[in-house]
Amino acid sequence: MKKDFLCIQDMTSTDVESIFNLASELKTQQNQGQTKQLLAGKTLAMIFHKPSIRTRISFDVAMFQLGGHTIKMTEQDAEFGKRESIPDIARTLSRFVDAIMIRTFDQEQVEELAKHASIPVINGLTDSSHPCQALTDLFTIKEKAIDCAKMKFTYIGDGNNVARSLINLAALMNFNLHIASPRGYQPEAELLRVSPTVTIHKDLQKAVADADVVYTDTWASMGQEDEAAERAKVFAKFQLNRKLLDLAKPTAYVMHCLPAHRGLEITDEVIDSAQSIVFDQAENRLHVQKAILVKLMSKC
Repeated sequence: MKKDFLCIQDMTSTDVESIFNLASELKTQQNQGQTKQLLAGKTLAMIFHKPSIRTRISFDVAMFQLGGHTIKMTEQDAEFGKRESIPDIARTLSRFVDAIMIRTFDQEQVEELAKHASIPVINGLTDSSHPCQALTDLFTIKEKAIDCAKMKFTYIGDGNNVARSLINLAALMNFNLHIASPRGYQPEAELLRVSPTVTIHKDLQKAVADADVVYTDTWASMGQEDEAAERAKVFAKFQLNRKLLDLAKPTAYVMHCLPAHRGLEITDEVIDSAQSIVFDQAENRLHVQKAILVKLMSKC
């Protein structure tokens, strides 16, 4: 892997498989009570400009289980470009800690932080990319013994950061990704041109028909709260409910990266069904990120 993990494009297919193999090994060890202190004495600085449950807890627990330590910094602690410049923050943290994980709005800020840091920087989420989530999604699918080369993986909803990362991952790992979004909310055409394994559907039912996996996400992400009411109207027909899910294969799995707005993009009946692997996804953030941390920080 490169020094940093800022987006899916930073990886090769070999990197992905290596992370998955290590994540599986670490998960097995954890379940057997045989954890190893692979990052003993290491410290991860975690910068949060957005609220978090899964990202914060999974990285915190990951470092603890690996023998390391975390320091949480809020927006008040790290006011990029206001209290202190990003280059100065990057250079200072590089003297104190062994890696930085950041969850923020602008991808450009993450890239600038990495440019000036001498230690690894991990993208915990930006408005344009969510690489840790996308890797976890594919890892979870592989755990279910789905043949990724033959599967139909359908994503319905907003062409957001999760959708973009899944598109890049589909191109990298050569699996077929089908996307159905309302007009005006589809992923950027430029991104789709470099992803030949991605199909954009105008017909929602056709997108879901015979799918092996059906994935959805919130219709209004953080920072889009003012658009929530309008988006609820636009996306209403894209709700993942039992009627829509019945168009997929009877064995199809349901995915959602959480937090879920039950009754909007997904119904209780679906997210709580036997087909749901939503909370397997949530758990696997821990194991996949442990693998990422070890791959990056063990080099330091």
